[in-house]
Amino acid sequence: MNAIPAPAPLLEVRDLQTTFDLGRNIQIKAVDGVSFSVQPGETLAIVGESGSGKSVTSLSIMGLLPKGTGRITRGQILLRGRDLVTLPEREMRKVRGKDIGMIFQEPMTSLNPVHTIGHQIAEVIIEHQGLSQAKAQERAIEMLSLVGIP
Repeated sequence: MNAIPAPAPLLEVRDLQTTFDLGRNIQIKAVDGVSFSVQPGETLAIVGESGSGKSVTSLSIMGLLPKGTGRITRGQILLRGRDLVTLPEREMRKVRGKDIGMIFQEPMTSLNPVHTIGHQIAEVIIEHQGLSQAKAQERAIEMLSLVGIP
């Protein structure tokens, strides 16, 4: 019998190392040698003690490390085979919110209280789907309704 080949991973992180430059030639490795893969339909939980690198790993994947201090110094982050580490910021903006997203640990610092949730969802829809403001607002309301939020 022929074996059915395993599907390609949706996300694959290979030997990720993330370093922070603290000045005066001081560098801290916040993430050192992290590797994992996520298959389509799979869920991955990253757990560990405070300060173990969970958030830095996620920020590295999203390309959201603090400019000027945080950087990926080794490894690959493959999303459907595409290496996110090598993408310029302009291309990463197209990926974020459309192909990959992050739910931040502290929602009060992640959402803008000046704008409604519907407005913030519509903003992402406009950016990635090119819909008009009115159509994006309709879609945002529909998405919220699907998860039971009026």
